[in-house]
Amino acid sequence: MFIIQLNYKVAIEEVDQHLVEHRNFLEAGYQKNYFIASGPKNPRTGGVILSQLKDRAQLEKILSEDPFFIKKIADYDILEFTPVKFHDDFKKFVE
Repeated sequence: MFIIQLNYKVAIEEVDQHLVEHRNFLEAGYQKNYFIASGPKNPRTGGVILSQLKDRAQLEKILSEDPFFIKKIADYDILEFTPVKFHDDFKKFVE
């Protein structure tokens, strides 16, 4: 499982110009079961994506298709972890 932290490299006005494309990318990832949750950080200096994928190389390839990555809107910090305790409703993402 991975936590992906995006950190904006440009002004928020430029981020907003590409937000629809980024959210379309995310929606496609949800449809393919790549992602569990996503959203902006508070304060809005970037965002967070939670992914249940197990292969980092696969995740990196997928993220390279994000318009925010392609257009150099954000840097990506990928943290891999293994959940050992979790709510029962979360079990389907771990197994």
